[in-house]
Amino acid sequence: MKHVLLRAVAAVACAFLLPPASAQDHSSHAAPAAKAAGQSWSDGTIRRLDRGAGSITITHGPIENLGMSAMTMTFRFKKGLVPASLKEGDKVRFRAEEKDGQYSVVRIEAVK
Repeated sequence: MKHVLLRAVAAVACAFLLPPASAQDHSSHAAPAAKAAGQSWSDGTIRRLDRGAGSITITHGPIENLGMSAMTMTFRFKKGLVPASLKEGDKVRFRAEEKDGQYSVVRIEAVK
């Protein structure tokens, strides 16, 4: 009887001392590929566009998938990626990625 009472008291104590599993946040444990699957977009304004060199300078807000704060920086892009209708001064939303130390815009579109 004494053991049953001790076990019951221990179970009640554990129930109050341990946080419920549903309250725990495990989002930081997600694999990088799972985070990238959301394809987060960033907002910005085109400051300079050099189609021949394949570079675009954007003043942008935070870029979450790169852990980057708001700033102005130049990105590379592949030929044909930036629509012909985009020009300096246009507001855009874009997806940037880092590969081998180079930052590139991999998707971009005008904000209407």
